[in-house]
Amino acid sequence: MRSCQIVEWGEPLRMREYPTPEPRGAEVLVKVAACGVCHTDVHVWHGYFDLGDGERATIESRGVELPFTMGHEVIGEVVALGPDAAGVSVGDKRLVFPWIGCGACRACADDREVDCVSPSPLGTRRHGGYSDHIVVPHARYLVAYGDVPETLACTYACSGLTVYSALRKVMPLADGDTLLVVGAGGVGLNAVNVAPALTGARIVVADIDPGKRRAALDAGAAHVVDNAAADAVEEVKELSGGGVRAAIDFVGGPETVQFGFDSLCRGGAQVVVGLYGGRFRFPLPFLPLHNRTLRGSYVGSLEELEELMALVMAGKIAPLPVTTRPLEEATSVLEDLQRGGKVVGRTVLRP
Repeated sequence: MRSCQIVEWGEPLRMREYPTPEPRGAEVLVKVAACGVCHTDVHVWHGYFDLGDGERATIESRGVELPFTMGHEVIGEVVALGPDAAGVSVGDKRLVFPWIGCGACRACADDREVDCVSPSPLGTRRHGGYSDHIVVPHARYLVAYGDVPETLACTYACSGLTVYSALRKVMPLADGDTLLVVGAGGVGLNAVNVAPALTGARIVVADIDPGKRRAALDAGAAHVVDNAAADAVEEVKELSGGGVRAAIDFVGGPETVQFGFDSLCRGGAQVVVGLYGGRFRFPLPFLPLHNRTLRGSYVGSLEELEELMALVMAGKIAPLPVTTRPLEEATSVLEDLQRGGKVVGRTVLRP
């Protein structure tokens, strides 16, 4: 088995060889066909999340030891089953749901593994898909994807699922409402594709990069805004007739969260998805006085991924632009994501 791993935090990944694992118990061994590269991988690669004011949440403090294999948008073929595995057969091709919980807490018992108190997701806590094989702990985490191209289908395990779950948190939206999407990277651009399957609301996209704004218009956004402009909030309010009904921030920096919050109408809701980092400060009385909602959204549930893939297989969601690269070029892809503006849509690694 060949895996492209973090050997030192923030340093170039290295290809390493290991014996191909044998699945135990209910485990399933999947031969990886493709694995998407997510901006979260950049944070994991560097070993921390920025909490603002000089504080960090380190990856090591979450129990991750080096060398480590990232990659959580994984798709492939079942090649071996543990003695207790059931529900799939060798040769089945499946999308891997990576957001796996501990299996023992109340959230897991309620099928809310995304809210697990001690999660163990593939690619961020346990070894993931920057490899030619991956061990999946149970067949229930393997999702059918029909005849959707595998390099596109793999992106729905995080990019698509994150969008779908965030959109559900701001529903319902009426046809006359405006939805503001902040950030048109691989996840934000996917929101422009997924949203029309759930709502007829007008979509306005904000991004500081002109190339990404053009990509958002090409994907079907009604309007685009440069959120770095001094009058960006006023422009959004004019486009939306006084403020947007909902805003989803796929960047998650102090400036973007403030921009989205200031763009809301009375009674509006903002969901923060991005993990750029920092701290957000605002006058607390504005929450009740303006009747606004501010909440976070982290990926999504297994049930939501199955719902999303049903929409994708039915042809109700436009495809995200995808670029493929060899697994050996993973470091270069991460550097492109880190620089910003270099990647439109999603980059997918092929082992």
